[in-house]
Amino acid sequence: MVMGRTSPTVRRRRLAAVMRKLRAEHQVNLDEVAKGSNVPRTTVYRIENATHAPKVNDVRALCLFYGLADKDAEQLMTLARESRLRGWWQKPHSSIPTWFETYVGLEEEASEILIYEHELITGLAQTEDYFRALLRVDPLLPGESEQEKDRRVEVRTKRQERLTGPDAPRLWIILNETAVRRAVGGHAVMKDQLERLIELCEPRNVTLQILPFSAGAHAAVDGSFHILSFPARRDPSIVYLQFRRGSIYLEEAADLREYTEIYDHLRATALSPESSVEVIRQVIDQGGGMRGPNP
Repeated sequence: MVMGRTSPTVRRRRLAAVMRKLRAEHQVNLDEVAKGSNVPRTTVYRIENATHAPKVNDVRALCLFYGLADKDAEQLMTLARESRLRGWWQKPHSSIPTWFETYVGLEEEASEILIYEHELITGLAQTEDYFRALLRVDPLLPGESEQEKDRRVEVRTKRQERLTGPDAPRLWIILNETAVRRAVGGHAVMKDQLERLIELCEPRNVTLQILPFSAGAHAAVDGSFHILSFPARRDPSIVYLQFRRGSIYLEEAADLREYTEIYDHLRATALSPESSVEVIRQVIDQGGGMRGPNP
């Protein structure tokens, strides 16, 4: 039997949800919790918003304040201990931006990942050369050394290992046709990238669809998004939106329903997986993408 992965990020999020629920059930505000538990107000806020790894003693104090039974309190303190462990993506001198660490931590334990990408091949499917081509043109990384770029590539490769592991998530990728026709890095790099996409479709846990230009206006014209789901029911799905210098996580049930409906619309509008592979093969035959510089 294959044991599922555990992520301190997911544990921290689970603990935060329980603490928010407890405060709501007791109908108290942050100031009242802080006064009654002797846990600083800022600490209570951070625990409830999963912005840092809580100390076990702080969680114990909160459990006493809420009057939890020993068994329930011990479960929450165990979550606190697990949330303080360091994931592989939290190594010293990591090249992962702080704002992206949360996503990698969630991705590490996700059982299903739904992705829509508007402009580029999604990170989990990128070849090394494609990714390096993106790094070369990133205006925010003009002085980054080759060693730093190598660390970024190492992280990207490590993330991709999940797709072939025994506990690989169910991955569904929808790419706008722009993503497969934009010749990032030149024709040779793009040809290899497109071939990687076809290879990625071979495992049963991966589905790829192309949203063709002919679809016209569609439900996700305002941009890319991801939906991550987890093996434990007590860990609700989450919507991830990324922008230039950060990201947003949507956890409300209404947001999840809305983006799930959008994704279902995209699935219905996009080409079938078989037709999508045919489009990718046609682009390869045409030279690996739209016009672009040959390196």
